[in-house]
Amino acid sequence: MPDYDEPMSTEEAIAEIADSDKSLVNSVVMSLSDLNAEELKSFQQAWSTIESKRRQQIIHRLVELAEDNFELNFDSIFKSCLKDQDVEVQCKAIEGLWENEEPSLLKLLINLLKQDKSEKVRATAATALSKFATLAELKKLSPHHASEVKKTLLIIINNNNAPAEVRRRALEAAAPLSLPEVKKAIIEAYQSHTTGLKISSIYAMGQNCDISWLPILLKELTSTDVEMRYEAAGACGEMGEEEAVHHVIELINDPDIDVQLSAIHALGRIGGSKAKECLQHCLQNSDEAIRQEAEQALHELEAGEDPLSFGAS
Repeated sequence: MPDYDEPMSTEEAIAEIADSDKSLVNSVVMSLSDLNAEELKSFQQAWSTIESKRRQQIIHRLVELAEDNFELNFDSIFKSCLKDQDVEVQCKAIEGLWENEEPSLLKLLINLLKQDKSEKVRATAATALSKFATLAELKKLSPHHASEVKKTLLIIINNNNAPAEVRRRALEAAAPLSLPEVKKAIIEAYQSHTTGLKISSIYAMGQNCDISWLPILLKELTSTDVEMRYEAAGACGEMGEEEAVHHVIELINDPDIDVQLSAIHALGRIGGSKAKECLQHCLQNSDEAIRQEAEQALHELEAGEDPLSFGAS
């Protein structure tokens, strides 16, 4: 755990972050965590006076720090920044709220997806709704909120006038939902002539986890399109069917390194003796990235074989 300096007052912290020649020091970081309503108001007033580039730098740093230290909570700042005038700040704020499952955030994300002027912000909001779709599928959302997630994502998916990137991310986000409408949307995207939508349909098949998608995934493992092979391997990993193992193993020697890494990761997710043998062989590969990915995959595979061993030294 980092040894942070003594926190300064909110006013001092605001003055510190506004100085473009200074980075965020520990005392500033602590002072921006868990802001109360009055402190947040002061922050918002000062935030509007900071130039765009500096705001981007600050929000990026806060997201990094929150990921590294679970005791730091900048959610109030991230929520405030969803209304920022800078697209990059908005998108990074959405990213910073990835673990937040509050219904109040759900409403904010839906509004961004429906109404924001920026295609990038809308697409990022759609991606962020995926966790709420998963919660809805697991019945961990209220019926009202679950209905809102499903309805919103399906409206975007079926809107041919919506930007392709936004529709793609909405399809990917809706994939965990075991609804006939979602399965219909996935197959229509797969059959479309829009390359991006077709690639997203493969990703969605993996997230949907319906065994009926497996023949398509196995077919796309041999696609001439690199992205299709990459996503098909990942989707096979999500599906977890040992039937796919020998097909995925073929991609270990793919000419594209990212496809190779996706295949290795998938083998760790699927498991079984053949997958384990292949991963152990990959530990001898001359490429460091291959070796590292194989090591992580083996760790996941072995943890799946013996859950009590996970995290053991």
